[in-house]
Amino acid sequence: MNYMFASWRRKYITEKKNNKKCVFCSAIEQNEDSVENLIVHRGEHAFLILNRYPYTSGHVMVLPYKHVLDLNDLDNETRTEMMNMVDQTIKALKIAYAPDAFNIGINMGAAAGAGIEAHIHMHVVPRWNGDVNFMTSVGDVRILPESLEDSFQKIKNAWDSIL
Repeated sequence: MNYMFASWRRKYITEKKNNKKCVFCSAIEQNEDSVENLIVHRGEHAFLILNRYPYTSGHVMVLPYKHVLDLNDLDNETRTEMMNMVDQTIKALKIAYAPDAFNIGINMGAAAGAGIEAHIHMHVVPRWNGDVNFMTSVGDVRILPESLEDSFQKIKNAWDSIL
């Protein structure tokens, strides 16, 4: 078991946050998108951001700009743009990583597994035949073959190539 990873992960989840501001809202307030805020693309109602604690390389999230915790709190235009962005994200991730499959999901509420429940977000996770994604749940270890910086650049380049 990777104890160093397990301890920082527990600390991240359990420690009281001094900053009451949503991490996603803080990211979108930055004017320039880069590795610093991990925003790959901004649409009219939604944006695409890398997961800072990914399950696999290429793990991204689609979020509305509006800070809500429930899909029912979003208008049709925002939900439509989010789904279209998921579709574009899959295209970009196929270019960047050539995965065999994808997990796409929303965890609404802490009981459903949402780590940040106050700002609804959709996960898009590339998967490969024989990948070791189960390591996170059984061993509290994540195996990532590249840095977030490399993932950001790879996904940003792929995203820009499909626009």
